[in-house]
Amino acid sequence: MSDNALSVLAPAKLNLFLHILGRRNDGYHNLQSLFQLLDFGDDLHFETDTSGTISLHLDSNSEIKKIPMDDNLIIRATELLRANYGRNQLGVSITLTKRIPIGSGLGGGSSNAAATLKALNKLWNCGLEKQELATMGLELGADVPVFVLGKSAWAEGVGEKLEAIEIEPCWYLIINPNSIVSTAQIFSQENLTRNSPAIKMADFLAGRAKNDCEAVTRNLHPEVNEALNWLDQFSEARMTGTGSAVFCKFENEAAAQAVFAKRPSNLNGFVARGINSL
Repeated sequence: MSDNALSVLAPAKLNLFLHILGRRNDGYHNLQSLFQLLDFGDDLHFETDTSGTISLHLDSNSEIKKIPMDDNLIIRATELLRANYGRNQLGVSITLTKRIPIGSGLGGGSSNAAATLKALNKLWNCGLEKQELATMGLELGADVPVFVLGKSAWAEGVGEKLEAIEIEPCWYLIINPNSIVSTAQIFSQENLTRNSPAIKMADFLAGRAKNDCEAVTRNLHPEVNEALNWLDQFSEARMTGTGSAVFCKFENEAAAQAVFAKRPSNLNGFVARGINSL
């Protein structure tokens, strides 16, 4: 591939747990979570455009086309980097092959934004370090930095305080109900738990961790509740982020695929391996 083009994977993530410690004065929340990256995601292809034009070409996925282009995190990431770099004559043509379901809590939009920042930093010869890109990415969303740094990580703050973690190898079965969950809606619910105590990695390993958003999402989205109940028959089921995707882990791919084959016809999903770094 030439120096003017680059293809990258924008991986999905799981929140292996999600605790909400309290509401901040700025309206955001202090969180604790453990991000697990997956070897499954969206594909993005970038080609520089010397005319200065920014264009995004989408696959046939209908849901992504419903997002207004000026709200698309790929476009916003491109414009943010270009504005910070101060070279408005730089352009790019981007092709997205979308696999991560929208509104699933798997981090698709944030991962796309991070992949865009990293790819264009290279193609445009910006020379920015990963931490600089992660700080820039925080303007686009709290989950963007973990994808920029490209490592599974323990997260605190709004999700931007990250410590790389080595998670033991395993496979995950991810079920995605036919439901799009709004993160803003979940965090606006008055009955959302907002006072969980801070924990350590040892607490997580001992099973003293959960997803504080799960009860609210189950109530607002019966399809998520149904998926969790079905998956819980085979292994401890968890919801990632604010939903809608749910998951459980297995020691090997064959065990995960065997359960995946039993899923009801109304439940989509995939099997993926957890990875510690890109």
